[in-house]
Amino acid sequence: MTDAPVRHNAAVTNRSLLSGSAYKSGQDLSARQSLYKWQSPRYDLPGLVTEQLREIRGTVVDVGCGNGKFINRLRQDRPDLRLLGLDISAGILGEVPGPVAVADAARLPLRDAGTNAVLALHMLYHVEDIPAAVAELGRVLAEGGTVVASTNSDHDKSELDDLWQRASGDVLGRLGRDRGPSRISLSARFSLEKAPSVLGAAFSAVRVVELPGTIAVTDPAPVVAHMASYRAWADQYEVPFDETIQRAERIVSQQIEEQGRFEITCLGGLLICRR
Repeated sequence: MTDAPVRHNAAVTNRSLLSGSAYKSGQDLSARQSLYKWQSPRYDLPGLVTEQLREIRGTVVDVGCGNGKFINRLRQDRPDLRLLGLDISAGILGEVPGPVAVADAARLPLRDAGTNAVLALHMLYHVEDIPAAVAELGRVLAEGGTVVASTNSDHDKSELDDLWQRASGDVLGRLGRDRGPSRISLSARFSLEKAPSVLGAAFSAVRVVELPGTIAVTDPAPVVAHMASYRAWADQYEVPFDETIQRAERIVSQQIEEQGRFEITCLGGLLICRR
């Protein structure tokens, strides 16, 4: 039987799954992003990225641009920049103002040293060959340019991991299991702890900006929407997905009723890379 983490990693990098369901539209990505509305302190992530590019002039490419959250902010705050969005999913690019193109992060359709800044935000963990993609970021970056990457810590949202195992364990209780299988982790392959050494292979300077916080909700709906946004990977969980989500909602509701809130500890970060 295939080891669960290995199987999960294969699913996280499955191009057909990523473009065909996980990111066919921006709906599930937006559900994951929206959970941060309840975080304290609340970070303006597009604003933080824009600030890192304050000295940049010329062309900025957002690799794995998703629903265009960062490109839209740059277009608003930095109309002087030439912006290009790339993603493997043609579906999600339909929501992003152009110019955009379908592209593989490990084979960027860009000339050597022709890009003044590259964004790789919460996406390198989806690339099958991460070192190859990092090398591509270095190849296309012009002298004096900046790469801004982002990801989450190995310890990010551990309460949701616990919630999933509790809920799936309850669903599987008839089989005598106290805790169910672990939920899939998107960032595990390129976590905040692993990323500096991986990026350091292509860049001489890698600076980490940690963004810790706590999400506190008084309604289970944002948590349920976040967990349900992993539906594309439902067949990786070895447990009925919808039933587990429903059980998780009841657990969160009970905790809110008893304690007044449900809290989630977050730790993400930016990685600022230069030659």
